[in-house]
Amino acid sequence: MRQAHSSPAHDRSSSRLRGLSPMAMEREKPVIFLIRPSTLTSVSGEGWHGGLVSDRCHRPKPLGNSEPASGALPMGEEGAEYGGLPDSADTGAGASPSPSIRKLSIIPLIFLIFYEVSGGPFGIEDTVGAAGPLLAIAGFLLLPVIWSVPEALITAELGTMFPENGGFVVWVASALGPYWGFQQGWVKWLSGVIDNALYPVLFLDYLKSAVPALGGGAPRALAVVGLTALLTLLNYRGLTVVGWVAICLGVFSLIPFLVMGLVSIPKLRPARWLAVDLHDVDWNLYLNTLFWNLNYWDSISTLSGEVENPSKTLPKALFYAVILVVVAYLYPLLAGTGALPLEDKAQWTDGYFADVARLLGGAWLMWWVQAASALSNMGMFVAEMSSDSYQLLGMAERGMLPAFFARRSRRHGTPLVGILFSASGVLLLSAMSFQEIVAAENFLYCFGMILEFLAFVLLRVRRPDAPRPYRVPLGTAGCVAMLLPPTALIVVVLALSTLKVALVSLGAVAIGLVLQPALRFVEKKRWLRFSVNPDLPDIDVTRQQPAAPNEPFVA
Repeated sequence: MRQAHSSPAHDRSSSRLRGLSPMAMEREKPVIFLIRPSTLTSVSGEGWHGGLVSDRCHRPKPLGNSEPASGALPMGEEGAEYGGLPDSADTGAGASPSPSIRKLSIIPLIFLIFYEVSGGPFGIEDTVGAAGPLLAIAGFLLLPVIWSVPEALITAELGTMFPENGGFVVWVASALGPYWGFQQGWVKWLSGVIDNALYPVLFLDYLKSAVPALGGGAPRALAVVGLTALLTLLNYRGLTVVGWVAICLGVFSLIPFLVMGLVSIPKLRPARWLAVDLHDVDWNLYLNTLFWNLNYWDSISTLSGEVENPSKTLPKALFYAVILVVVAYLYPLLAGTGALPLEDKAQWTDGYFADVARLLGGAWLMWWVQAASALSNMGMFVAEMSSDSYQLLGMAERGMLPAFFARRSRRHGTPLVGILFSASGVLLLSAMSFQEIVAAENFLYCFGMILEFLAFVLLRVRRPDAPRPYRVPLGTAGCVAMLLPPTALIVVVLALSTLKVALVSLGAVAIGLVLQPALRFVEKKRWLRFSVNPDLPDIDVTRQQPAAPNEPFVA
């Protein structure tokens, strides 16, 4: 705990120890540093010799400045300086991308968020099959207000407060400590990988009507492996490539639905939108499908360190992405349910929009929708994998994972190890069915969101004056009130989960509870190297002593 006044000797000792992990702090033995003189400026840890210590002996920069911000800052204005990654082409742990690598601007970021959350109306058909047109339309009108907007607002505030690749992991670690930060990272990464396993399934479901061999067996398995390898290579090429590919895919994927809506106008019968049978509603499938199609707004936070001027760009991109996602769902849903009679709602399952296009416009429109689905799933895959892999990089830069997770490609600046880990998880989980994938990822995602909501409120209470380039325009009580409906939705989604999904998901959560202490044991034994990036600011908010008069405030 830092005192208001201390001796110079104490200050020097404290400066060295603040970068250490809790496990390293417990060691009381003297430590000998053997440093190669030519590498004294290295931050990647590759200049350290002797293997006597991990690379945690760097002091993170304090978050904020000597004059805490008061009140809300206008959207887009700069807050306190946030320590970025060092300018180095080194690919060691903690190295940053080369200065020549371009960062994300607002347009690619909007489409990356679009693909993180939606990717288009592919997969929303089950809401009609589960509950009928009225509840499906009502769900995509109400749930964005209850869930998407609050999650996007939280992401805008905390993502600009902590603009680094750890994203929501850093939010929770700053409020609840590194143990719960790791748990947040574990369940969110796992739910993201499960989510990514869904896109090859959706891709093949849309194509199997044209290519029946892709319905199962060896051809389907080979198609999943080949598609995963191709899209993993695209992620390896860099975020700028992924961002502009997302723009092209997004435009191509949405145009056929625009055409389908125009073709449906003469056939629209508004009374068809009101069809509902409350005695024949599969609430579990209905809510899980809605929830899956309207969450993951916070996933973009793990790319905050790769965004150009995140304090301005991130809030604006989230605002435009919310509008784009809601319109992309409601427009084709209104066209399809209003132009076609609901003879058998069981037909409305994933992939049915291709049939709707055929009935309304002919085979040419069906083929267009199928092609759009294929490309949209590619966009969702690369966007999700980007977030998952950069999250692992961000956790490694905070010392939560071994240092090799922070290694970047020399040529493209991408987290190669994180990409490979995420791709492996996708292949292992791709054999699950659509409904199983959606239910499992929603269950895990709910655990992460509970921690995220709690961290948001605690940071408002403990750090009310911390610099926030964007601030949700509500007081603490208003923020709590804003989070009550989404918290209630989380409870409902968890309560409606099947026993199988609940047991599997709880088992996955239990693995994370054990994995974090196991990694700390590995660190203590020096079996793997762990490193903290020295240019990242201090996120510890557990100390409540006031800062010394001339020191920056670190709660």
